[in-house]
Amino acid sequence: MISQDDLNALKARFLSDIYSATSVEVLNDIRVSALGKKGEISNLMKSLGKMSPEERKSFGMMFNDIKAELTEALDIKHTSLKDIALEARLAEEKADITLEPRPEHVGTCHPVSKVISEVIDIFAELGFSYAEGPEIESEDYNFTKLNIPEDHPARQMHDTFYLPGEIDGTRAVLRTHTSPVQIRTMMQEKPPIRILVPGKTYRCDSDMTHTPMFHQVEGLVIEDGISLAYLRGTLHYFCEKFFETDKIDLRFRPSFFPFTEPSLEVDVKCDRSGGQIKIGQGNDWLEILGAGMVHPKVLENCGYSAQDCQGFAFGMGIDRLAMLKYGIADLRAFFDSDLRWLKNYGFAAYR
Repeated sequence: MISQDDLNALKARFLSDIYSATSVEVLNDIRVSALGKKGEISNLMKSLGKMSPEERKSFGMMFNDIKAELTEALDIKHTSLKDIALEARLAEEKADITLEPRPEHVGTCHPVSKVISEVIDIFAELGFSYAEGPEIESEDYNFTKLNIPEDHPARQMHDTFYLPGEIDGTRAVLRTHTSPVQIRTMMQEKPPIRILVPGKTYRCDSDMTHTPMFHQVEGLVIEDGISLAYLRGTLHYFCEKFFETDKIDLRFRPSFFPFTEPSLEVDVKCDRSGGQIKIGQGNDWLEILGAGMVHPKVLENCGYSAQDCQGFAFGMGIDRLAMLKYGIADLRAFFDSDLRWLKNYGFAAYR
């Protein structure tokens, strides 16, 4: 007949084997040897049928306690061995992240980023400060306050990306120009104002010279005594600096924009021979931007008095400026994420 001392000795032996196990495989063998269907504990439990009811109750509780204690010890040891094995594997398979990057991964500055920096620098010399605003705008700021009528084609779904929901009680849109930043600035500040607003804009259009998302830069000046002469001088200075020539010849043509009056298209003299456009020479003309005097209704919509102040505004495409200056034929290539193209047209991070 098995005694309590025999059970304690058996438990101590299995616990010792469990604690000294060096692998999950060895531990599984101990589990089978102790608690398997043909294991020692299972075989001893068969003797309960030959015991008296009192002994069966007492030894049955001891068997259950031993099984519970061995099971807990097996589980704890199993977790410990798995952690040790994982740490060993990680140590063996670790990667050396201190290696130098491959030379072909060295980045360059995108032409659009380069042009934005150039334009900001040039207008900073003329006292313009940098301004920015949200790309998701209200229809009020994007159209209404800019004197764009309700039935204007620019408001139609085929030209503008409308978004679900409203902003300030009007439909939300992806801004079609950076002009809403001019409105926000005029509603928050008083003259004199002299700001430059570069940023992303969105319109439903895609071909060699248009993309659904493109970059635009606009300028706004609101001061006493401002006239078209100041506008012409400002744009002439910019073109000289940007195209790096002192032979700039500009031509102003009458046009129409809802937010300026009078409105102008600005051309620069160029040479188109040889399949290239050369600014500052030749007898051809190339349109580069739109401009004009700020419309009195726009001033009034922003809380200004058209009798007390006036100003001018201009806008041009940054992507198109980059195409002209660096001889890039297709605007869509700007957004193709082709590293070979960027390697050819890319620039150092900053001069």
